[in-house]
Amino acid sequence: MSHTIITTGATRGFGRVAAERVLDGSPEAHLVLLARGTAGAELASDLSRKGYSVTSIPTDLLALGSVRDAADEVAARLDSGELPRLRKLVGNAGALFTNDMTQSRDGFEATFAVNVLAKHVLIRRLQDRFEAASRMLITVSDAHFGDFRHNKGMMPGPSWTDPTELARISAFPRPESVTAGGIAYATSKLAAIHLIHEYARRLPSEADIVGYNPGFVPGTGLTREAGALVRLAMRTIMPLTTLTPLASTQQEAGRRLADVVLGLTPAQSGSYVDRTSEVPSSAQSYNPDRERRLWTVVEDLTRPFTS
Repeated sequence: MSHTIITTGATRGFGRVAAERVLDGSPEAHLVLLARGTAGAELASDLSRKGYSVTSIPTDLLALGSVRDAADEVAARLDSGELPRLRKLVGNAGALFTNDMTQSRDGFEATFAVNVLAKHVLIRRLQDRFEAASRMLITVSDAHFGDFRHNKGMMPGPSWTDPTELARISAFPRPESVTAGGIAYATSKLAAIHLIHEYARRLPSEADIVGYNPGFVPGTGLTREAGALVRLAMRTIMPLTTLTPLASTQQEAGRRLADVVLGLTPAQSGSYVDRTSEVPSSAQSYNPDRERRLWTVVEDLTRPFTS
């Protein structure tokens, strides 16, 4: 039966691979691409020529008003019948900066804005639109573990503080440094997992929600906001790690993401899927008191865009 799938982060990297695989596995679906600039329209045109039903809505995840407007446009098209019933939402887009001093359009720390707040606005604006047996997915990261086993020394671990501080620039020591940018990223992914637990408890039962960890995937657009040396290393050196168990190719990560979206990978609501199977996330990611506090702060910060 025809249904709508909304996705962010589908115009490049393993998100692009996943988008086509999802459509292959669910050919009756209508894919709605939320993307910045012309990238979404270009991908929609490409996929439409292949016979898929695809719509693009320009969306800037660094501007929560843009996210709100995109969600409202989706809702209006659902109400008018232009789009079929909503069954899937894929929050795959993410951002990593080389410092902890970059602000979003709304004055929030940019990593937290994209990886946490933008997804919250999108989910909260659309939560009542999901049909029964729906699924939401948020791409997370094993960076939230903060240990060598999971990060191989490539990313600093998270450093939790009150969410009101995490949402602002300079939450970590030496905020101008690459290390602070990495901590902001790892901490934002821990926050995303906390919120997944809260969504599973609070949101309507029609839709389950899971976190998907692709592992380390060189060559994605994640570091497009990073400095020149970081981008060069990600393009030229890091792809060699896909020849080892340390990393996944974009094809592998995209296929696995699509399998979670399509329900081919079993996962309970609120769970953490590491590549191909549901596993426990880090011990520190299970903290109901912290999760409730985070929910309250994120609700307050995004209220102008969700109410």
